[in-house]
Amino acid sequence: MNATVEQLAPVEQQATTGWVVAALYQFKEVEDSLALQQKLLELVKTINLCGTLIVAHEGINGTVAGDRHAIDVIHQFLLNEGFNDMEYKESHSDEKPFRKMKIKHKKEIVTLGVPVKPRDLVGHYLDPKEWNELIARDDVILVDTRNDYEYKAGTFKGAIDPKTETFREFPEYVKNNLEQHKDKKIAMFCTGGIRCEKSTSLLLQEGFKEVYHLKGGILKYLEETPPEESLWEGECFVFDGRTAVTHGVEEGQNVKCHACGWPLTPEEVALPSYEHGVSCVYCIDKTTEKQKEGFRMRQSQIIAAKRKRL
Repeated sequence: MNATVEQLAPVEQQATTGWVVAALYQFKEVEDSLALQQKLLELVKTINLCGTLIVAHEGINGTVAGDRHAIDVIHQFLLNEGFNDMEYKESHSDEKPFRKMKIKHKKEIVTLGVPVKPRDLVGHYLDPKEWNELIARDDVILVDTRNDYEYKAGTFKGAIDPKTETFREFPEYVKNNLEQHKDKKIAMFCTGGIRCEKSTSLLLQEGFKEVYHLKGGILKYLEETPPEESLWEGECFVFDGRTAVTHGVEEGQNVKCHACGWPLTPEEVALPSYEHGVSCVYCIDKTTEKQKEGFRMRQSQIIAAKRKRL
């Protein structure tokens, strides 16, 4: 089996209304990660599940969606496999949030590109209340470890945007922008917490003294923090059909430009530059007319396929 090739399993159409969405990860040494991948491939053939799970020697990471039964089955399977300390969060979606079920085998469950030890060397975890108290201080450097398009949808008040396109670029950002602040308090956050496991480990490895991160990430914060107590501004970009969520982990108003992937506010959707599946204000000048025609053809095929399923 090629360990780098994405493996697919078929997904049956959801029979009940609504989808349970489970985001999970755990850093845990997996002796035979290829065997675990194969077990998961066999399991997901038997249940109504969609989404992506990434398996590696260092653990498991992913977001899956299904009916209540399917989510309970996959959750119990992972517990039985020894993943009994997962960061695990559930939310809901009215529409099917993923097209397929994918089980991937990779070198890392979240790709930083440099060796770190997230199980042994990690920053101070803070719950939402402790987080609010810390980031309200003026002696704290608050860094959003997510990518530029995620930052655009929403972030914490006063957070720095590293302007990275992928997490792999984050070590270079640290080297160029944070190196001189090793004696400062550094607070970092991400969507579900997994990127901060590695980013805090990286900073501690590089000699930073006080490093903090939001336990459970933005999703946990939005789930537990009332809007009137929140320091979050905007919506939280998610990697499924909902585009973004807000307080209570409810689906937000942002929609995704399917040409470039950037989240768009209702005001940006109303601009003349927006054409569904073809262009938006952020990419209209970055593609040729020939490319736009290709996007229009793709969009018409998607619409036709949806009509056939009705």
